[in-house]
Amino acid sequence: MSATTVIILVVLFVIETFVIQGRVWMAECTPVYVQYFVKFFIIGVTVLVVAVPEGLPLAVTISLAYSVKKMMKDNNLVRHLDACETMGNATAICSDKTGTLTTNRMTAVQLYVCDHHFPTIPEPEQVHAKALELLVASISVNSAYTSKIMPPDQEGGLPKQVGNKTECALLGLVLSLKRDYVPIREQIPEEKLYKVFTFNSVRKSMSTVVQLPDRSFRLYSKGASEILLKKCSTIMDAAGELRNFKRADRDKMVKKVIEPMACEGLRTICVAFRDLPATPEPDWEDEADILTNLSCIGVVGIEDPVRPEVPDAIKMCQRAGITVRMVTGDNINTARAIAGKCGIIQPGDDFLCMEGKDFNRRIRNEKGEIEQERIDKIWPKLRVLARSSPSDKYILVKGIIESTALEQRQVVAVTGDGTNDGPALKKADVGFAMGIAGTDVAKEASDIILTDDNFSSIVKAVMWGRNVYDSISKFLQFQLTVNIVAVIVAFCGACITQDSPLKAVQMLWVNLIMDTFASLALATEPPTESLLLRKPYGRNNPLISRTMLKNILGHSAYQLVIIFTLLFAGEKIFNIDSGRNAPLHSAPSEHYTVIFNTFVLMQLFNEINARKIHGERNVFDGIFANPIFCSIVLGTFVVQIVIVQFGGKPFSCAPLNVEQWFWCLFIGLGELLWGQVVTSVPTSHFKCLKEAGPGTGADHNMDEDMADDEDEIDHAERELRRGQILWFRGLNRIQTQMRVVKAFRSSQYNDVRKPQSRNSIHDFMQPPECLPNESVRSIHSIDETDEDSASSSSRNPVGSSPDPALTPTSPRPQPPPRPRRSSRPTTRQQSLPAVLNCNNNNGSAEAAAAARHAPNAARPRPPSAETWL
Repeated sequence: MSATTVIILVVLFVIETFVIQGRVWMAECTPVYVQYFVKFFIIGVTVLVVAVPEGLPLAVTISLAYSVKKMMKDNNLVRHLDACETMGNATAICSDKTGTLTTNRMTAVQLYVCDHHFPTIPEPEQVHAKALELLVASISVNSAYTSKIMPPDQEGGLPKQVGNKTECALLGLVLSLKRDYVPIREQIPEEKLYKVFTFNSVRKSMSTVVQLPDRSFRLYSKGASEILLKKCSTIMDAAGELRNFKRADRDKMVKKVIEPMACEGLRTICVAFRDLPATPEPDWEDEADILTNLSCIGVVGIEDPVRPEVPDAIKMCQRAGITVRMVTGDNINTARAIAGKCGIIQPGDDFLCMEGKDFNRRIRNEKGEIEQERIDKIWPKLRVLARSSPSDKYILVKGIIESTALEQRQVVAVTGDGTNDGPALKKADVGFAMGIAGTDVAKEASDIILTDDNFSSIVKAVMWGRNVYDSISKFLQFQLTVNIVAVIVAFCGACITQDSPLKAVQMLWVNLIMDTFASLALATEPPTESLLLRKPYGRNNPLISRTMLKNILGHSAYQLVIIFTLLFAGEKIFNIDSGRNAPLHSAPSEHYTVIFNTFVLMQLFNEINARKIHGERNVFDGIFANPIFCSIVLGTFVVQIVIVQFGGKPFSCAPLNVEQWFWCLFIGLGELLWGQVVTSVPTSHFKCLKEAGPGTGADHNMDEDMADDEDEIDHAERELRRGQILWFRGLNRIQTQMRVVKAFRSSQYNDVRKPQSRNSIHDFMQPPECLPNESVRSIHSIDETDEDSASSSSRNPVGSSPDPALTPTSPRPQPPPRPRRSSRPTTRQQSLPAVLNCNNNNGSAEAAAAARHAPNAARPRPPSAETWL
């Protein structure tokens, strides 16, 4: 556009001067001509300066930096700037329970000891002395010595919990039982502990070995109740004696004690011990042998209250289209109860709550490999994953991010506090580390650190993220409007009048308004809760929406009509001298000053319109909440008055009178009225407008017919794959059934002929005399099966007579040609169960090929007695 402007101006000048007027180039006129050419060059550079939106990177930087600074006040320490914007498009949050959804101030509220369930903490006299002594000693010794209960900071306040919160709750239980753990720790200092098995996510327990005065050893252990109870062989009865603890007793205890506690949202901790002989000294490295045959002392129910602000925060997330999932190491019943209190799960909703071991079992195939298709069947409904390990969290996050099950790709945020949470935090689109309870490794792997470990801070991060995205969109809408108008005015005005209505210095002032000042004004808008009333944009949403494009073109049309009207009829409207076709060094004209002033005032009022990008009518809503915006608009207006009235020749401006100023203001205010008109026109009427942005790929730019064809291809391939899976699953079942038949085979089967009917999947099984080959042949991927079937067809040309025992009585329907796509996602290359390698390989290959091409393969039923006989 810039180069074209210069060329057109030069050509018009040459034709007008040397052809039409017939002048001859004379040496004394060369400086004048050179000045004309320099003027044309400056106009071209002006068009170039205005056309390039160099303020966009500035707007992005200002918006992110401003948001990061403000997010610090909302307890979000942003480590990576881009995470701030990404969080605005989050569609899923996988959150820890302890400390994030709950207060992380744990208190022991229930106790089961000596065959008695106390719904409240009992008095010391109610507990058998021997059991009480063992319970206090076990808790005092088998805890990190850094965990302790400190006096409250203020009188009447709650005692301070220092260290691990679960251990602090158990130490609080000791104090509630009128005992003290400090003398016991002084008697057995940390350096005298013989062996310590620290807690980890796999072990789910902690054990400490101490040496007694008689040189024997005592093992104290505590951990997840349902896990530790499986390692207990005895339990203390009401008399303080040990009795056998069988599996039936354990099941009864789980039903009567642990599940009721867990259903109330309590974390259940089992406390146990074991006496070991001095000689021979146990092999302390053989952990499986050491942590067995324990004696259960009791079970403690620990309450961790839900943070009062969390239910409302989760409700806001759900309203904003964000799915919240709880990933915790707690008991499934405890996790479900807490999820119900938080609002993650609602009565009547279709959701899944499962444990880590069930999750792993359901996402893996027969070979133990994780399949994305299996994950896709679980994660959309999964809300609670209990008894999970950090690897489970990583698999879940990876599966959700890489899933294509839903139309919109997922953007996942994850919270973590442990060292083992590092991979999940790295894999997530946005990783949140706990500032209080988090380890240094977790903080290094994260994008944002929650300084208060509170889930509600994540919701504020979502608000700021969406605000950043909207701020950039607001600035883009404003700048593109100015770009379009300024470039068209400069180009058309130069080509028609051989002079730009907006001079070079004026263009630079406009450029300063729409780049630096506008980016500062629009990028510092504070977020509002209305941002959480819409769904996330998603990964592939274009930056310029259809509504924004409607606003850009609508306001550009208004401004162009006004500018060109003033350019060609302004001198008649205001009864002033025309500024067109002015000599080279003529004085500034009122005509062009009115055009410049009107243009700037229209941009100022359009900047107010640009505050809303979703079709809202009230563009003044919350305008005074942003003092920077108000200051910039008023400051720009004051500077504009100074430039027009006192700018003179440097700014090519002539002073205007009050009437002309009022007309300029009136036309500028018309931008606000015109904005209401543009908003009133439904966006659906502008189907010709295409959304623009980096998110639009080849699929989005295709015609509707092509898109429909693509959907049909995807659906056809999906049906074909489902049929293949069912077919191989059926063959696996046949293989199992045949092994059973082989065990009961007798001589009377030798003369049995196989039925000729081939109407069901069972007709492709081996004859009794065909032994299954135990060596499994190599398994082909799905795409290779087509080539195999084609090659097998070429080996059996028309007219050849195959084995009559393998010839079906009815002709097999030919499958429709499989549509081929130019590129296949790698997730389709997945292993399939092995098939039988029977003696009749050709027939088996032919049968398998037919089943692979079957469009509606059904799950096989077990064969009837008639089929076998």
